Amino acid sequence: MPAVAAEWVCDWRARLGAVLLLLGAGQIALAGAPPAPADVRIVHADGRYQLRVNDQPFRIQGAGVESGSLQQLAAHGGNALRTWRTDNGIESGTALLDRAQANGLMVAMGIEIGRERRGFDYDDPSAVARQFARVRAEVLRYKDHPALLMWVVGNELNLKSRNPKVWNALNNIARWIHQVDPHHPVMTTVAGFDAELGVLLKARAPALDLIGIQLYGDIEHLPEMLKAAAWTGPYIVTEWGPTGHWEAPTTAWGAPIEDDSTRKAQRLVDRYQRFIAADQRQCLGSFVFLWGQKQERTPTWYGLFLESGEATAGVDAMHYLWTGAWPGNQSPSIAPIRIDGRAAESSVVLQPGRSHEASVEAADPDGDALRYHWTIMRESAAITIGGDHESVPDVVSTSMTELADGSIRFEAPTKAGAYRLLVSVHDGHGHAAYANFPFAVEPGHTAAK
Repeated sequence: MPAVAAEWVCDWRARLGAVLLLLGAGQIALAGAPPAPADVRIVHADGRYQLRVNDQPFRIQGAGVESGSLQQLAAHGGNALRTWRTDNGIESGTALLDRAQANGLMVAMGIEIGRERRGFDYDDPSAVARQFARVRAEVLRYKDHPALLMWVVGNELNLKSRNPKVWNALNNIARWIHQVDPHHPVMTTVAGFDAELGVLLKARAPALDLIGIQLYGDIEHLPEMLKAAAWTGPYIVTEWGPTGHWEAPTTAWGAPIEDDSTRKAQRLVDRYQRFIAADQRQCLGSFVFLWGQKQERTPTWYGLFLESGEATAGVDAMHYLWTGAWPGNQSPSIAPIRIDGRAAESSVVLQPGRSHEASVEAADPDGDALRYHWTIMRESAAITIGGDHESVPDVVSTSMTELADGSIRFEAPTKAGAYRLLVSVHDGHGHAAYANFPFAVEPGHTAAK
């Protein structure tokens, strides 16, 4: 081979090696690059709205989560979760999004904005500007995460609100988010829904892609609410669950009477099937409240888990609704507590220090042995709205003797006041049932017969 030809071949091989090296480096860099954000769209066709993630249909089977197990949420058939803020004080938004991605879940990321009932003034342009700057930083921080489903800007901004400028501020935020993040819809959540609110949202916040409606016992009126508000756009039921404590029947002294865990699970199935799954035209899915546990009027009113981490019948219900089958091992069933054979609706008043019998019927569908745990707490003195923080009421120490079949004999507290008797029933396999009974203690009271 001539020298010139040999030199050309060597040069060609060197150039090819350099190109292959660059391609290899590019592949390494590509493999190490962060994944692209999910492309989330709301499409409208044939009179129906549909949420699509990366061009695939995605109906939300979700739960509200503060610190609950995402692994369990996915295992029970959930595909999404919602938050109320980007950083809940327990973990950062990035950590939550990473956990969600690891469990195959999408996140409707909450962004906290000022609420009038908590003192935020939407007539103060400086405060509104500072809030906008904070929201911008949060959006820019999380907008490209592949587990992000959508933005939930503000929670129940209509609750105890009079200044309509809140919706203008919300609209400005939504419009800006669309400019920097074309991949994710923007919504807000409202407590209930009516014609006046529908008018405000349409007139002052048209940049929203959809709304979240939050209802408990009132979910049975959702179809009429949508019709009254002339709302024909898409929505998600962003909070729903048991009958709210403000909707429940009460004792003579005003203590709300809570459903037991079995009754709550039955209501979950009924409400989901009739008012969420039934609407395939506008409803894009829902987030049940709450995947975890919290004190709100009682320690058990809204959480699908006990504080000890055990799942209740509400988790079984959601598993059935999301997967079409019941879990392999289910929670115990339970009936309401009775004190001396009387129901809570009869407003039971006891004399201080007197002995009484409390009974409850429980059974396990899997035949597991059951363990009963009884407690007396003071009735919550908190008068909060919108899920604001409450302290757990004090436990009251008093004499208790276990009887047959989980019943107990107990002494009424010695101090006058309102109390609540609580029982949890455990199957030893990570599941539990619960019920409670509000009662009062009053010196000199003669019990009704």
